[in-house]
Amino acid sequence: MREIQLKDAKATLSAVVDQAISGNPAIITRHGRKEAVVLSFNEYQKLSHVPSFGRLLASFPGDEGDIPARGDKPSRAVDL
Repeated sequence: MREIQLKDAKATLSAVVDQAISGNPAIITRHGRKEAVVLSFNEYQKLSHVPSFGRLLASFPGDEGDIPARGDKPSRAVDL
């Protein structure tokens, strides 16, 4: 991912957006610090719709028999 200074991004915003749409996002820097990222809307949607861990577990495609049974060993004793 390329880095571009804010002043250069302002001057060439159309080109920066076109490159982001074609799959080349850019990091915008201000005073040498990374401040923002320009990426395509499709890429943004992919990143913003990441499912939760619970949904991933619920969507497990296997059967119940595919999951190993829990052990019969009692839990260890803990001194509190």
